[in-house]
Amino acid sequence: MITEDVNAPATQTRSTIGRAVSVIDAVARSPHSSGVSSVARETGLSKAVTHRILRELVACQFLGFDEESKLYRLGPGALSIGLAAVRELDIPAVAHRHLAYLTERTGQTSTLSIRQGWSRVYADQVLSHHEIRMSVALGTTHPLHAGSSSKAILAAMPDSEIADYIAHHRLDSVTEATITSSSALWEDIARIRELGYASSLGERQVAAASVAAAVYGVTGQVVGSISVCGTKELFQSDERHLMGRAVARAAREVSADLGAGSLAPDSEEDPT
Repeated sequence: MITEDVNAPATQTRSTIGRAVSVIDAVARSPHSSGVSSVARETGLSKAVTHRILRELVACQFLGFDEESKLYRLGPGALSIGLAAVRELDIPAVAHRHLAYLTERTGQTSTLSIRQGWSRVYADQVLSHHEIRMSVALGTTHPLHAGSSSKAILAAMPDSEIADYIAHHRLDSVTEATITSSSALWEDIARIRELGYASSLGERQVAAASVAAAVYGVTGQVVGSISVCGTKELFQSDERHLMGRAVARAAREVSADLGAGSLAPDSEEDPT
């Protein structure tokens, strides 16, 4: 177990804790299991110190160790703490006031989608006050290639994950406007990344249009998206761009509230 000398100076105690936290962070941020050398390089600690901390973290089950590969990964202790933190972080509750502001500002329905593996699910919405308005069915699941809310999430994923999605999922059409070509999807992803938001004209619902931007979690990973949706007639080119910029700005604010901070990529600033 990691222990501390209660008689040691406060700065030394913090240094010990800080080293352990830096090792945990290095293992957690690595996309694969980590060896002593890679963790030492990442943290700037010596291999001897890194190895001692790693073994102590394994002893308290915060990390796991594979005897065959000699690699470390997060263990059940870290998972328990992570799950507790996630339970405390209610994404719909954090995002709701931003959705309300978007609806007030644009006059259109705003939505929140949460990523669930290779799909997304509608988690919240604030309806337009207009008599004729769009609404979504909360709790419904949708693929990541159809519609702006889906494509905003897809475009925020690493290229390797996008390629994996395309390789293992059929790009089925939902409407005649749905993108079903991998090359066309990659082109749209590039456009989304350049603009900072995704758009859809009838890709998921024939008469509907929407714009959406990705929402990021505390480690910078995409966790969902927010959108503004309405009828096609209300989303002509200029109006669609203005709404897209408003959604991108709101998504950055939600991401910041979720702890992403500067980890969420910037898009074109909204001057209003």
